[in-house]
Order: sequence, then structure tokens, then C-alpha cells
Amino acid sequence: MTTGRTPRQRSLLPPDPADLLRLARENLALLTELAMHYEVARIGPPPGPRTVCRPDDVASYLGPELVDLAQEQLRVLLLDVKNQLLGAALVYQGSVSEINVRLGECFREAVRAGAVSVIFCHNHPSGDPNPSPEDVAITGLAKRAGDLLGIAVLDHIIVAKRGHVSLRERGLFSPTSSATDASTQEGAGSRPPVPA
Repeated sequence: MTTGRTPRQRSLLPPDPADLLRLARENLALLTELAMHYEVARIGPPPGPRTVCRPDDVASYLGPELVDLAQEQLRVLLLDVKNQLLGAALVYQGSVSEINVRLGECFREAVRAGAVSVIFCHNHPSGDPNPSPEDVAITGLAKRAGDLLGIAVLDHIIVAKRGHVSLRERGLFSPTSSATDASTQEGAGSRPPVPA
């Protein structure tokens, strides 16, 4: 029988402070390397005011995070009166092919942030960005809910490996009239996103 410890055995004695410090430094170095590799800093709030003017802006902002996911995620971009990004909220995560949505949850963060308008964005893990009838239906219901809350729904963007689709550009959705009215009252720099 051997008296030496194997790697699977653990000591019941308190750890050596020098060993703890060495392990903490190694872990910090590894975390720094992982953060740089996966651009974790990009997940936080944008460095300055970011204006969302076109569906391409939404796709370039959220697409890199969403296109490779194995499950559908619904995010809501929160915008101020000049279409500057106040934040992006993860509202739901679903299965490979669907998300069950409760509209109240879709507007919770918009109300908290004082957003004037929102843009819905979700991914299709299949790689096909074409909207389903359910995507079109939930966008219409969201528009009605937003009208009641005074929060304009400007668009619904679907991102996937084979590109992105704007329901507004496809003619499957029309933004609320209150979004257009509010933007014309605020001045030229505050129009809702216009399809390119």
C-alpha cells in the first residue's frame, strides 16, 4: 500500500494560502483569455449611443449572438424617441423550433426603461430566416399590445445563418401610427427604421 496522495484524494487540512493565490491567478488568466476569445465585453451595454435605423442595424447587432444558437431566443430592442438603443432584453428562450410567448413579458423591460418604441428580434436555428405564420401573428398581437401601452412596435427581425428578414420589409407588418406621429413631432433624426 502506498502512502502518497493520488490526484483524486483531497486533504482535510486547510489549503495553503500560496496555492490558493496561484490558483486564483491561473483562473483569472484563463478567464481573461476566454473573454478576449469570445468577446464577452460586447454583450454589455453599447459603448456610446447606438442608433437603430434599418433592419441591417438590428441584424448586425444581434445576429452574431443569435445565428448559431441551438434554441430560439426572442430579444426586444428598447429604443428612445430618436431610435437610440436603451438596451436589449432577452425575453424568451424556446426549443429548436418554437417559443411560447406571453406579450406582457415582451414589454416589461420597455416599460421599466421608459422606451418609446421596440423592435422584436428572434433567431431560427434551422438557418431559414423566413417568418412562420406564428411569427406574423405574434407581431400583430404585439403591435396591438404596444398601442395600448403607448410603446410603438417598429419591426420584427428574424435572423438565421442564411440571412435575416424584416417583417416590415416583407409587407407582413406595418408599424403603429403612433410611432410615425411621435417621430414627426420630435424632428428629423427620430424617424422609425425605414427599410433599405
